[in-house]
Amino acid sequence: MTTAIDIVIPTLNAGPTLARTLAALPAHPDLAFSIILCDGGSRDDTVGIARRAGAAVVTAPAGRGGQLAAGAAAGGAPWLLFLHADTRLQSGAGDVIARFVQSIDGKAGYFRLRFDADEAGARRVERLAAWRCRTFGLPYGDQGLLISRLHYERLGGFRPLPLMEDVDLVRRIGSNHLVLLDTDAITSPARYRRDGWWLRPLRNLSCLSLYFAGVPPQTLRRLYGG
Repeated sequence: MTTAIDIVIPTLNAGPTLARTLAALPAHPDLAFSIILCDGGSRDDTVGIARRAGAAVVTAPAGRGGQLAAGAAAGGAPWLLFLHADTRLQSGAGDVIARFVQSIDGKAGYFRLRFDADEAGARRVERLAAWRCRTFGLPYGDQGLLISRLHYERLGGFRPLPLMEDVDLVRRIGSNHLVLLDTDAITSPARYRRDGWWLRPLRNLSCLSLYFAGVPPQTLRRLYGG
């Protein structure tokens, strides 16, 4: 029996990384994948790259939470796989996904974070992400999210938040219902190289702390940018 999965990718000027992400999307004989790209107003060739790869393209105002919600709403497959445009799944991910979708509904899966980089800082941030997931059950969006549509809709889906849309959803899923899938989400290091392998994690941690303290995501967006 073939299981259908909508792969939802939010984009905004994602041309430099999108083609590689699309080329590495998983495949498996028991899975039927559809690609839904939700674009927030790209001015580069993002939409053209997606259409040439056979993706359905929808649009929404820029903002990852709203774009993810719009992309999910545009499909109808019983499973959803959310990916960032600068993240590609490790070879063999299709086998891992196929096993997971046979599991009992009510769980959501995420992948190990790995950066496409050799720097020591990349390994440090990967270890920090693994600890955060293990201790607090808080995978971020760059680790992907695999969830049944029924469970996603029961939870209310992604909210149209400018930041922390990933944390907001996984907190509603709950750490006891999150499963680490045995494959890597290989992510671009560009933002960390730009901001620094120390500074960006500290920025992320401060954002997370303020969010938990009740600071609205709209305020965090103004303080820290997109």
